[in-house]
Amino acid sequence: MAWNFLVCRGLISRGPVGRGPARSGVRGAVAAVAAVVLAAGAATGCTPRAPVAGDGKAPARTAPATASRSGPPSHRGPGATTGGGTRPAAKRPSRPSAAPRPAVPAPVMALGSRSAQVRELQARLRQLGLFGRAPTGYYGSVTTASVRSFQARQHRAVTGAVDPGTWAALRSLTRQPSRAALYPPTSRPLPRTDPRCHTGRVLCISKSSNTLAWMADGRVLAAMDVRFGSQYTPTREGVFAVTFKSRHHVSTIYRTPMPYAMFFSGGQAVHYSADFAARGYAGASHGCVNVRDRAGIAAVFARVRPGDKVVVHR
Repeated sequence: MAWNFLVCRGLISRGPVGRGPARSGVRGAVAAVAAVVLAAGAATGCTPRAPVAGDGKAPARTAPATASRSGPPSHRGPGATTGGGTRPAAKRPSRPSAAPRPAVPAPVMALGSRSAQVRELQARLRQLGLFGRAPTGYYGSVTTASVRSFQARQHRAVTGAVDPGTWAALRSLTRQPSRAALYPPTSRPLPRTDPRCHTGRVLCISKSSNTLAWMADGRVLAAMDVRFGSQYTPTREGVFAVTFKSRHHVSTIYRTPMPYAMFFSGGQAVHYSADFAARGYAGASHGCVNVRDRAGIAAVFARVRPGDKVVVHR
């Protein structure tokens, strides 16, 4: 190795050297010089040249083989690349998307609805004894309570709103309402007729049901909702007769209109009330029998004659 280093540095040549003791002396001198030069080479970073094949020396050593980076994919380690580029960032496994929530069926009818279908709903609930009034077509608090009772009876979700399942269940348990059941003359059922109303032409008025029935010989010809006087101005009870009629009457005491008035006891009369039509049972009269169906009372007014009987009962 020292010899080759000297050749690399040009300190000696490869020319032939004599044989014998002289040659040994020269080699000794050369070895000494080589040792010095090697020390200097190590300090300066010069490294000896590896022997080249054909120099007559030992075969040149080769660096141990390393695995090629472009080897078969099956031999690559995790994260290995196919070229000299950078390793791509590892992708995080995507989270499984949450299962979609089942769609909540929209209610067919609910609080505040107003339609012919609501009227049918009320008539069907009435068949089951769950709606104690005549159908009105308006979905209010009373209808909501009735629907809740039906849902509880059927072991369904008690929401008070009619979803498709509730509507289907109700229809399967009831019959199609008739027109008379859908459009009764009063919002509340007529009570059992008072015996005093069984004969003649009678305005039969019930305080218990808040209804008026125009009857002839025990047969109901027309009916409508009514309200009565307050606690301090009560409507009188008993059997009376129509004394006189006034189509466009105005109260001389309260200065309020009393259309289609039919007086039966002093200043008390059966007449149409715009306040009753607007406020319902939230108000009261000053003793008269208020009617909120203007067309209905107008038709009865045209038929009633002075002297016809008026019966006000509980």
